[in-house]
Amino acid sequence: MDFKSKVIVLSGIGRAGQVGDFLARAFASQGATLQLLGRNHVELDARAGELRALHVPVETHACDLSDARAAEDAARAVAARTDGRIDALVHVAGGFALSGPVAESAVDGWQQQLSINLGTAYATTRAFLPLLRAGRGSALYFASAAALPGASVAGVSGYAVAKTALVTLMRAVAAEEARHGVRANALAPAAIRTASNVAAMGPNATYVEPDALCDVVLFLVSNASRAISGQVIAVG
Repeated sequence: MDFKSKVIVLSGIGRAGQVGDFLARAFASQGATLQLLGRNHVELDARAGELRALHVPVETHACDLSDARAAEDAARAVAARTDGRIDALVHVAGGFALSGPVAESAVDGWQQQLSINLGTAYATTRAFLPLLRAGRGSALYFASAAALPGASVAGVSGYAVAKTALVTLMRAVAAEEARHGVRANALAPAAIRTASNVAAMGPNATYVEPDALCDVVLFLVSNASRAISGQVIAVG
């Protein structure tokens, strides 16, 4: 797939060996121009530096996407550099934590899962939709296998509820924005072979491999998938 002249916004860029890192490199290998969003400016700048060493056009925007004003500021900064349009928003920002049984769960921890997995997606989508409309682009969200029917969600209610709500957000965007030429889809991956997952689960667990994940992501924001919108794609 050729992404030359395409502007891709990736959220959730941070440590090496994580999903955002894999995706940035995959898009870069296909000629994309990258706009990277992340909370930790040190890690964000490190990933951008690695890409620039490969002559990839990339710019960074350090922000907390759970803050709607910060997301709006990031969108304005991107718009100023991209003539007010983007071709894709790939929202990776989020995180996982056990919440334990509902009866014993901590309210703060539950609300944090909603904030980082759903709140960031809402704020980022709302801020970047004008740019997606201008580019007749595609939004892609990272849900989870925990959001699929029949999934085992005991002990992870906060995470599972947030990711399930994220799917509903995606469907709303797909329905509302179709008249503007904007598509929206979501991935529901099983565990991905990231550095943090391998550290926690070991190298021999069953994982979605990064190259397979990247292939699906690039397809879903490419013109080849132009007839696909409002869908949840299980991966792994």
